[in-house]
Amino acid sequence: MLSKSIILLSLAALTAAAPQRNGGGNQKTAQEQAADIPGGISEATDGSVIMDTTVNVNGLDIRFKISGPADQFTSMSGVPGAAGVTARAISPGSFANSTINGTTDGITNGTTNGANNGTAETNGTATVAATMGTLGLNVLLHGDGGQSFFDFPNQGVRANLAGVAVLAPDENLFWGGGQGLDRTNGVEHAQAVNDLVRTVLPQMMTFNESNVFFTGVSGGSLLLSGFFVPAHGADYVAAASVVDGNNTTQAAADATTGKEGGFLLNCGGMPPQVELQNAAALGSGMRVHWQSTQQELDLLQGQDAIPGAVKAYEQIATDAGLSEAEVNALQTVDNSPNGGHCEFDEQDFVSGVQLMADSYMDVMQEGGSGMVNGIGNVKSGVVGNEALQFA
Repeated sequence: MLSKSIILLSLAALTAAAPQRNGGGNQKTAQEQAADIPGGISEATDGSVIMDTTVNVNGLDIRFKISGPADQFTSMSGVPGAAGVTARAISPGSFANSTINGTTDGITNGTTNGANNGTAETNGTATVAATMGTLGLNVLLHGDGGQSFFDFPNQGVRANLAGVAVLAPDENLFWGGGQGLDRTNGVEHAQAVNDLVRTVLPQMMTFNESNVFFTGVSGGSLLLSGFFVPAHGADYVAAASVVDGNNTTQAAADATTGKEGGFLLNCGGMPPQVELQNAAALGSGMRVHWQSTQQELDLLQGQDAIPGAVKAYEQIATDAGLSEAEVNALQTVDNSPNGGHCEFDEQDFVSGVQLMADSYMDVMQEGGSGMVNGIGNVKSGVVGNEALQFA
């Protein structure tokens, strides 16, 4: 959702479409309207638990939802029935850049961790036993206006991935701030998402940190492709990092640990806007699928948007030494649905996004058929399909 009119529509499910005025006569921002919607603990569509809370990461208030079985949450989460322990040891200074405020959303009488008077600073002084859960994560970044955060289309556990959704820390609920393709706070927002996943979520739920996937929707896809993937993506793919300059060594290590991750980029994308970190590892191990439609927004049809992003990421893989066949096995693209922005089912934004969430295993995970109901096989390799044609 990138145009102003679409942004207002995206807020319709949250409040009235037009900006609301508070008692002083000032208009409420999208962020303020979202804050009026309570968080807390609720039930996911599969019967598991959703925890909706707010933390402070690098000075930014980040609201997120995480869902899964109650016994996979940690005691720090405040979820009734939590039985897990943090997925890594917490020792002095370990997570110095993040603080869990725990003062909102009514969890454990308004606190995230009642044992710490409503706060749990991530530079804590206690070391706890570390464990690795069996679930992976599917972390969703919504489009401009926040619709998909509140819809939470990836909620529950699907194909062993626990659903997570993160709300942009921006007054307009734009990932990366700014507007259109000019995401002026992209670097800071990407860093906050990375720190949330790497340092905060392991304190809330036990999960396999080698099995983390991401989903972008519209503006969320802009942040992922433009900022997050180039700066942090190598930490989440099969060849996560170069060890002593030996890429083969790390790839073999990841194969042993079963490391798997990828990026589903729906109805949005841009070439990298920041310097690539560990480009060889990123290019050789990154699984990415670009999904658009025939009637995509004009803003997203140019070389500075989705088509340019497809070409740029293909080049990253080529530069890493992959053959055309190897690139096509990792990077795929489709824009065949005859729908508007994010209308992958050719019907509606919300139902279109839900369709892709329901098809995540088939599109993104190893061995997936690529089949999406009503579309067919969307896993067309990017090599030879870079010049996307729109209606």
